[in-house]
Amino acid sequence: MRIVLGVAGGIAAYKSCTLLRRFTESGHDVTVVPTAAALQFVGAATWSALSGKPVHTEVWDDVHQVPHVRIGQQAELVVVAPATADLLAKAAHGLADDLLTNTLLTARCPVVLAPAMHTEMWTNAATQTNVATLRERGVDVIDPASGRLTGADTGPGRLPEPEDIFEHCRSYLDAAERADGPLAGKHVVITAGGTREPLDPVRFLGNRSSGKQGFALAASAAKRGARVTLISTSSLIAPGGVDLVPVETARQMEEAVRRQDADVIVMAAAVADFRPASVANAKIKKGFAAGDPDAPTVELVRNPDILAGLVERRGSATTPYLVGFAAETGDAEGDVLHHARAKLARKKCDLLVANEVGEGLTFGQDTSTVHLLRADSEAVTIGPADKSVIADAIWDAVQQDLP
Repeated sequence: MRIVLGVAGGIAAYKSCTLLRRFTESGHDVTVVPTAAALQFVGAATWSALSGKPVHTEVWDDVHQVPHVRIGQQAELVVVAPATADLLAKAAHGLADDLLTNTLLTARCPVVLAPAMHTEMWTNAATQTNVATLRERGVDVIDPASGRLTGADTGPGRLPEPEDIFEHCRSYLDAAERADGPLAGKHVVITAGGTREPLDPVRFLGNRSSGKQGFALAASAAKRGARVTLISTSSLIAPGGVDLVPVETARQMEEAVRRQDADVIVMAAAVADFRPASVANAKIKKGFAAGDPDAPTVELVRNPDILAGLVERRGSATTPYLVGFAAETGDAEGDVLHHARAKLARKKCDLLVANEVGEGLTFGQDTSTVHLLRADSEAVTIGPADKSVIADAIWDAVQQDLP
């Protein structure tokens, strides 16, 4: 794939050397287009050596080749990392005063911007308006990471790690493969993360689900050619090319799922079974002695069973294909598989993925062990394995059943 790697003038420019290496080692043809300010941090010789190509910043270099138009026209993916507040503002307003901003105006391929700046710059209303404008136009603006910035400052605005940016771009990089992929033409909806049910403006009832498995499923489905909608409570960066619908509560997630017209729905989220019957308008104070009859109590009510509702609405139809998840620990009444089979019988979904959970297992981890169950066949155990491997195995199973 022909990639343009734009580099704006921020101290995080040095990280883009690693990103460039990842692109080139994966077999991609990369043209680096830094701004003049970026060359104050990383010299042109470094970019040329790593990319194997000459590096220019101005539209006047090699003018007979019309680079300010040609580079953008020929690109199959444009990635700018870091994208400074200045670069975001220029891109949002269509300014073109150097080779990189001209390239952004002429590109007709996917554009990924990875912002990096101080927290005050990122949270400034002008920057947030520019980001919203770019996203409305279809530009993929990654949320910055939170952590140590220049000097002693800490907060949101840190450039995501090069490996994270590369993984975010992976679905774009595999575009040709996806066009003929086994899920091409299918709309896949995936839920991920643990829902949060508010008690008051500060506290909520939740669980330990990180959303990693759901995000791995989204990345795998996109790579196989599906149009993917990811409905999530997680703060993880969504895979490139995946439509992210952020939610918080179980009822918000149910509503978001209802709005989708899908071929496959994967309920990987850890949806809270209960929510507080009422939500306090102000923070609940703790100034009560033990046993005080005036101490607040929390009444719980049952949340909607999203998967059961999907099965009921589908009726005797076969679409959408429904995948449920069950987080099980085993107890005195039976092991994980015993409880999973009982849940499959109740839920009546097409495929049930039983997660083995517990101390140090599954939640928040990069690996897991799952059992894939259908009503008419033996369970298939996957793992312990990386969640990306498990995601591929789940889609392999789903594809066997799809028409």
